[in-house]
Amino acid sequence: MRALVVYESMFGNTQKIAEAIAGGLALSMTTDLVEAGSAGPSLAGVDLLVVGGPTHAFGMSRASTRRSAHDRTPGAVVSKAGGVREWIAALDADGTPFATFDTKATKPRLPRSAAHAARRRLRRRGLRPVAAATSFLVTGMEGPLADGEEERARRWGEQLGRART
Repeated sequence: MRALVVYESMFGNTQKIAEAIAGGLALSMTTDLVEAGSAGPSLAGVDLLVVGGPTHAFGMSRASTRRSAHDRTPGAVVSKAGGVREWIAALDADGTPFATFDTKATKPRLPRSAAHAARRRLRRRGLRPVAAATSFLVTGMEGPLADGEEERARRWGEQLGRART
């Protein structure tokens, strides 16, 4: 069994969550971790897809919100090219089982999330959800992650992996 974790990250928080999820999945299946700008469109040989990104302006990031994040940070952002939105649009859909996650600021508490938006888009592309969209919390807009979120992400990855094997 093979899992693919595709993520987008601006300040590194979503990348840390993706790494933790991949670590949990790797306990029960071969797992690849790929940043969205480097991910190819094929899901050949993938038994479980996990997709995540930061919540920007109530949903998935767009070119304008990524530009804004880049302008706010003194260092380079993690995802420099296209993000999850663009990757999903180019994806070769094939009915692959999937789960989505995002990172969201603890305050202000926003009503919508990137994970829900990605879930809707993947379903429209013909993929099959196997878990509810899940959010992991970041303190403030740029982080750090809230206490315990990396461990919670690792456990979520373990649960996803056990459910698929």
